[in-house]
Amino acid sequence: MMEPRILEVRTKVLKKNDETAREMRQQFLDAGVLVTNLVSSPGTGKTTLLRETLMRLAADGERAAAVVGDLETDNDARRLAESGVPVRQIMTHGCCHLEADMVRDHLAGWNLADLDHLFIENVGNLVCPTSWDLGESVRVALLSVTEGEDKPLKYPGLFNTSDAAVITKIDLAEPCEFDRIQALENIQSVRPEMPVLEVSAKTGDGVDEWIRFLRTQRRRLTKPACSKN
Repeated sequence: MMEPRILEVRTKVLKKNDETAREMRQQFLDAGVLVTNLVSSPGTGKTTLLRETLMRLAADGERAAAVVGDLETDNDARRLAESGVPVRQIMTHGCCHLEADMVRDHLAGWNLADLDHLFIENVGNLVCPTSWDLGESVRVALLSVTEGEDKPLKYPGLFNTSDAAVITKIDLAEPCEFDRIQALENIQSVRPEMPVLEVSAKTGDGVDEWIRFLRTQRRRLTKPACSKN
């Protein structure tokens, strides 16, 4: 008897979130900032890769910042702050995903026009974040070699709603007996032609390609529209 009511409430909540996300997306576009939403399970290496990314961008004179979602603690934010860029922690206190208003509220006081890149490190979860638009320019699904090749098949919703996939911890592929070919086939079977990058934040392998991917996305975002005349 209660299910229709639950669905109605969820629909209203998601509608409000989508409205907020649309407003944020326009603000990000007007400011010329590329917003990248990183989504994965816990332990995939999001924070380590993001820390390396922030350090490299900053070293090249690019302006970056990050907001980090976790149920509790500010451990990840403190790790990312070592990069020297602005970082804010969002503690969701039990909520398994970030929502648009959470991100909006934690951006208060930041001048978006002063940024080239804004990263959102979502709560570690392969299901809940897929339904919540955060106004991002790019959503990236991360899969580590320690998780196995079948994650795209088990969690197709994440890969279907993402713009790119990143396979992390490739330095551990051999000892983990990770089947790279099968993983790539699984990703493409769920989301054909999805860009896939392979990285190791520990060794640096593939990180240059990841940085180039981000820069390409930002150029596309800020490229002036072609004149119709």
